Amino acid sequence: MALPDVEESSLHGVPSLKVSGRLLTCPALHRSAEPNSLVVRMGFDQRAKLMAAEPGIYYVTEHYANHPTVLVRMGQIDRDSLRDLLRLAWRFVSSKAKASTGERRRHAG
Repeated sequence: MALPDVEESSLHGVPSLKVSGRLLTCPALHRSAEPNSLVVRMGFDQRAKLMAAEPGIYYVTEHYANHPTVLVRMGQIDRDSLRDLLRLAWRFVSSKAKASTGERRRHAG
């Protein structure tokens, strides 16, 4: 919540954090995810880097493979790493929100 424009919300009945209405993170709900996992939005390249560097923390299942997200094993990540991950995700989601706002303005004008 310390990041700009982050708001508490819900997605499919579970708590989530969003940036300008766009999902930032929420608990992983799909049955393919391990228990106590978090879904965090990010680009595919960054996801690949994280999974290669820390496969015990970051992973993806077939269900999430085509979505710009990474799954996080909450029992394996420390607080500082989680904070850094959420900052990274915030930059990704914020850039998407700004891009779509600019797109709407161009079409409205």
